Amino acid sequence: MARENIGPVENFPPNKGICVEIGGKRIAVFNTTGQFYAIDDTCPHVGGSFSDGTMHGSTVTCPLHGAEADVRTGMCTPPAPGPVGTYEVVSDGVSLFLDA
Repeated sequence: MARENIGPVENFPPNKGICVEIGGKRIAVFNTTGQFYAIDDTCPHVGGSFSDGTMHGSTVTCPLHGAEADVRTGMCTPPAPGPVGTYEVVSDGVSLFLDA
């Protein structure tokens, strides 16, 4: 895994998903009031974008059919058939870095 600089911390506002692309892979990055998490952006149900979903605490809801993903663990609720991948996000106080 390579650590990639994904941009300044201020580009990732609280309670909103931001999609970044690394090596052709779409990854949704979330700021849950200062703690950053990243999961695969594509819902395993029918491919909705988690970064376009609504956040509630550490859970994001897929905008297509309502599957929820825990951004800390990648675990999903039905109708998603299983979890999504998670990625470590590190901050140096200025920028965010993603291990992908």
